[in-house]
Amino acid sequence: MTILLDTSVIIDTLRRRRGRRELLRTLMGEGHALACCAISIAEVYSGIRPGEARVTSELFDNLLYVETGRETARNAGELRAKWRQRGKTLSLPDAMIAAVALAENLTLATDNVKDFPMPELRFLTLPKE
Repeated sequence: MTILLDTSVIIDTLRRRRGRRELLRTLMGEGHALACCAISIAEVYSGIRPGEARVTSELFDNLLYVETGRETARNAGELRAKWRQRGKTLSLPDAMIAAVALAENLTLATDNVKDFPMPELRFLTLPKE
């Protein structure tokens, strides 16, 4: 299975929180592929702390990179519009990450399942700690 990592999971991995580093090692050891996309990379680098550049680069170098094409971008906009009509405002980054997961048939690893109300998304259940 290929698992798309949401930004929250990547940040927790980099900052050694919530056992995420160990979880990712376990998943890789079980044969799962771990992936990221442009949105998560941009979000992580926008909040990078001094001294984190090397480890951040190394982590991203070890993840599959999933391209975000025109169709996926359009689908993200359509997801935002659809959910806005239903009374739920999605952030653009979350809509993009969801669209990538849906377009590529990926399982999403996130601590913020509530931000992804799409019933067609598959989630990896994350341990709380």
